[in-house]
Amino acid sequence: MNDSKYIIAPSILASNFATLGEEVVNVLNAGADWIHFDVMDNHYVPNLTIGPMVCRSLRDYGVKEFIDVHLMIDPVDELAQSFIKAGADLVSFHPEASKHVHRSIHAIKDQGCKAGLVFNPASSLNILENVIEDLDLILIMSVNPGFGGQSFIHSSLEKISQVRKMIDAAGKDIRLEVDGGINNETIGLASKAGADTFVAGSAIFNTDNYEQTIKTLRSKII
Repeated sequence: MNDSKYIIAPSILASNFATLGEEVVNVLNAGADWIHFDVMDNHYVPNLTIGPMVCRSLRDYGVKEFIDVHLMIDPVDELAQSFIKAGADLVSFHPEASKHVHRSIHAIKDQGCKAGLVFNPASSLNILENVIEDLDLILIMSVNPGFGGQSFIHSSLEKISQVRKMIDAAGKDIRLEVDGGINNETIGLASKAGADTFVAGSAIFNTDNYEQTIKTLRSKII
């Protein structure tokens, strides 16, 4: 996992899939740290996106950088294993999509992959009391999952702050990621609340100069 204090993780959901390999290489060369996959199943969320074959295709294309897979699917376990085999470095999932959250976390970690949990804007954080020691990443959704290009939900800032306190109290090296509506205005708010890893889709891929866009995003981190 990248040791940088702050991570920019462009979401390929907003990229041009007709030239995906080229898009990913370009955004990495422009200064991105990770590549973020938003995996939707038209069941847990009302949209259908990408599967493990896309991950494998990028690895075969020559992409060696960190691939961060966010599963918005139910059930979790089988597809998590497929993404790991396809080359994912980290797989995160929503606790309500797993019947046995602890087991699902360790099924991921047992394969040498990092594991994360994802919390929607209205989801309780209570389960973290039991599993935070096992996690490599906690992802706070600042939109309701299912679609790209949504506006940032400002009440998520309090949730980010709560999780930052929990991570600090645990004394563990756990990334705190935020996903949804991240742009030049909201990345500073999220970082001030305690986030250190930022997923941005349309804010990067819908611009003409990825390098300048990523530099500007970094400059807004507080």
